[in-house]
Amino acid sequence: MTAPLRIALLLNPFTPVSTGGDHASELARELSLLGHTVRVFGPTQARTVKPGAPRGAAAETNGSPEAPLEPLVPRRFAPDAIVAYDALSPAAMLGARTARALSIPLLLVEAGARHARGRISRLYHGATEMLWGRYVRHTASALIALDPIARKRALVGGFPEERVITLPPGVDPDEYRPGVVSSLLQRHRVRGRILLYVGRLEANRGLDVLVRAFGRTVGQRDDWSLVLVGEGSARADLRASVDCQGIGERVHWLGQVRSEELPGLISSCTLLAVPALDDAVRGRNVARAMACGRPVIVSDRPNLRALVEHEVSGLVVPAGDVEAWTEALQRASMSPDARRRWGRRAQELAAKRLSWTVVARAFESMILRARGDADAELALEGMLAPAPISCPSPGATRP
Repeated sequence: MTAPLRIALLLNPFTPVSTGGDHASELARELSLLGHTVRVFGPTQARTVKPGAPRGAAAETNGSPEAPLEPLVPRRFAPDAIVAYDALSPAAMLGARTARALSIPLLLVEAGARHARGRISRLYHGATEMLWGRYVRHTASALIALDPIARKRALVGGFPEERVITLPPGVDPDEYRPGVVSSLLQRHRVRGRILLYVGRLEANRGLDVLVRAFGRTVGQRDDWSLVLVGEGSARADLRASVDCQGIGERVHWLGQVRSEELPGLISSCTLLAVPALDDAVRGRNVARAMACGRPVIVSDRPNLRALVEHEVSGLVVPAGDVEAWTEALQRASMSPDARRRWGRRAQELAAKRLSWTVVARAFESMILRARGDADAELALEGMLAPAPISCPSPGATRP
């Protein structure tokens, strides 16, 4: 039995809570379920998660907003370890200073797909790298990359390879599971087999490719529907493409939906499609679909192919290739046995690698290893052993 720890999670004050905060909140909850006391220091106030707090319960605040980056705040909490989000953020710098002052481990969390690559972003990262990048790198016990892009960026930035660990964000298997019914689909009278997309309707999401491939294949049948969930600037152009192909009756536009409606939507679909053209997509809905036992078709982009094993838990298709997406949809639609096989394997992989419980135990083991626990080293090796998720060879990406 691991002795309870006091763990401080520090959020980047310049990152919206919806990006770093969602990971921190779930991680805090799961670490508390393991018996640890966790406090989240965010852009507005610090929140304490009591040991054993039930999943989904609201985090308890300290009663009044604090200045979360005031140097004494984490020290007053007297943590045994610090987890700081965004390796070049002020939170990481504060975490490094506090970790050195208290002689405790510092773990950094980085998501490559989160960062904009514009001029302001480059200036910000250049300035913070010059001010404290080296100091933070030398202090951190490990950097947890949430996706392959983050791992690559960390290595290019100078982190030693042995201290960079790739660990995807988790998924809640109690929330995302097979058999959840969607009342939203019932209200919209969507019936039959469903090809589902969930996300922004933007040009870089490859939706024109998906719509064209759908129109060439199952869009010509009356037992399949394409359901698009989300809003964005590409909606008008997509509608025009749908109308031009004469498949308007087969395409359903659900707009933005509440988060509590997503489990039913994803669990009720036949296939989830993620046709992204670039690396802006983190793949959260891929993990959710896998937990629901749903097969997925994704573009051959690093963040997505790291989650999907080609022809084992779904299909990995060249990004932007209409012909390849057409062939993939044709194959998947004509192979119900393959869909069931892919779905079963996807659920197995999600339970083994992507549940929040597994993620939290990996964080716990990394903290204990940094504190010199030899048993934690062995436990961590077992958790982070090479996953059965593999990248397809260039000649195997096209089904």
